[in-house]
Amino acid sequence: MKNQKPNAELVCKQIEDLLVPRLRLSVIDRAIYYHLLRHTRFEGKLRLHFSVRWLARGARLSVGSARQGLRRLFGQGVLRLIERSKAGHVIEVRTPDEILTASTRQVEPHDPAPLSTMHNLEEIDFFQTKALRQSIHQREHGRCFYCLRRLTSEVHCIDHVVPQAALGRNSYRNLVSCCLECNSQKGDKPAPDFLRWLFRERRITSVELAERLRALDALAAGKLSPSLADPPEPLLRKGRPPLLPTHP
Repeated sequence: MKNQKPNAELVCKQIEDLLVPRLRLSVIDRAIYYHLLRHTRFEGKLRLHFSVRWLARGARLSVGSARQGLRRLFGQGVLRLIERSKAGHVIEVRTPDEILTASTRQVEPHDPAPLSTMHNLEEIDFFQTKALRQSIHQREHGRCFYCLRRLTSEVHCIDHVVPQAALGRNSYRNLVSCCLECNSQKGDKPAPDFLRWLFRERRITSVELAERLRALDALAAGKLSPSLADPPEPLLRKGRPPLLPTHP
């Protein structure tokens, strides 16, 4: 059964007036979002099965730009990843109303996570303080997100999965704990390409490669949230995250 079609004119106004300034959507992000809306919600459908090449061709982008844009939109909650396979992606496309409602929703009484953590999680700059960066390290349980080596406080750092040069944010969905070697060798490479390079260098096994790729998808989908005490109000993002050097 098809979903009811939203008011296209209203949706476009909400994108330009609310989503673009609030999420700082780039031209590429907007092109991808509009194209996916065109083939889902504007046709009364909630989900879409597609390949990145199809998306790149339809939005007039390179495959690399389309892939990075998708990761940013997953990280911002604009899209929800349902399934990823060799046959392509299955995603859920959200309207501006649904995105904004989700970002300000109250936690139901049965939700085991602290209210303030769930309420503010998407708004927190996890690169801003040592305590917040430490919550990312703790989430990885003392191992490098990429090569899985055991870390110590002297040899770990925070890495942006989508580099800041590619508009990667300081969200918990885009930050991981890793070793200094991986941080240096990854540079601005796309994270999936870097993981495959680690496999070719025999630093991770084929099983670990598959598991790490799944972890990347889970990270982008917001399934790997850090444990966090109530953050003080100044830690919430007031504007664009600063471009800071990576440090522990």
